[in-house]
Amino acid sequence: MTRETLLALLNEYSPYNTLESKMHNEMLLFVGQHEDCFLRSNLKGQVTGSAWILDYDHRHVLLVHHAKLDKWLQPGGHTDGNANVFEVALKEAKEETGLQSLVSFGEEIFDIDVHTIPTHKNVPEHKHFDIRYIFEADIRETPQINEESKDWKWVALEEVKNLNSDASVLRMVEKTYEIG
Repeated sequence: MTRETLLALLNEYSPYNTLESKMHNEMLLFVGQHEDCFLRSNLKGQVTGSAWILDYDHRHVLLVHHAKLDKWLQPGGHTDGNANVFEVALKEAKEETGLQSLVSFGEEIFDIDVHTIPTHKNVPEHKHFDIRYIFEADIRETPQINEESKDWKWVALEEVKNLNSDASVLRMVEKTYEIG
């Protein structure tokens, strides 16, 4: 995948609501204007990839307690130069959960989000242009967290709001109900 391929995929993507539409436009502009959009050296922001991991019945999602941000989130991370964002989301999901049963639900973009990352050590505040994909895994398998996370939980969709009430996370919950 190349930056041009990602732009084509983003152009084909239909945002879910007004907020996602605004972020979609911002992401198209950022990726279109920055050849280095996949590199951490771009201090304005970077494209990231993340995994919305559902159980086979689509009633639970796996969330990890992110160590740096101190939030319950889906696994994901920096592309570090890899323009194949789906591949990045899969790699991050495997690294952050250790799930052996992890399978792709498809390579279509599930959700997009643009969010600000606060200043941390010598890295100034910047944006993450996150592209999210759906994966499935066996809820009976015990995830193995790495140093980036403090904990993990399989969370019933109706309980996600109790751990993270961010609009982008709740939007993914709504979309999950729609796919069944």
